[in-house]
Amino acid sequence: MSPKQHRGEVTVEQLLDATLRVYGESGEQGLTVGAVTAASGVSPGSLYHHFGSMDGLLTALLMRWLERLLVRMVTALERSDSARAGVEALVRAYFAFIRDHRDAGLLLHSSRADELGMRQAKQLRDAQEARLSPLSAWVGRHIESGELAPLSVSVLESLILGPVIGVSRRWLTLGDIDLDEAAEVLPDRIWRSVAAGPR
Repeated sequence: MSPKQHRGEVTVEQLLDATLRVYGESGEQGLTVGAVTAASGVSPGSLYHHFGSMDGLLTALLMRWLERLLVRMVTALERSDSARAGVEALVRAYFAFIRDHRDAGLLLHSSRADELGMRQAKQLRDAQEARLSPLSAWVGRHIESGELAPLSVSVLESLILGPVIGVSRRWLTLGDIDLDEAAEVLPDRIWRSVAAGPR
């Protein structure tokens, strides 16, 4: 890697890290070019050079943290020896990720992330295909083994992640839910919603 490429990568990292800090402190309304460049020490010209706009910067930040969350989820599944253990591990891993990365959790569960997801759902799924394929394959294997209900991957995904996302949003925004209690109770409840019935 040339020194110029290295400097470019360092600049990108500085901008992404600073953007998350500003977002965590001030919310989306505080995300201005001035706030991000002041927090990062990077010039506005460099911001536009690397990301094109604040929208491009925020999209890159969302993609970065979505990737990290998916890695955590896939790892939880792959370390599990049964469908039940996998579902329960995935739920707990999601909650642990949100607790460990609260600012990123706020961003991932924001209306901005929802808007991006609605507007660019196919592009987002395509960009994360390397992470989503193992999830789909895992689900397929456990449907075939008779452990998971024979439902489409998208329905199973909604049954598993819907409650987790709802609890995470509530914890992040209202703070009136005990994440430890949710991590204790929800894995079994979610498992029961996706487990295959008796044959």
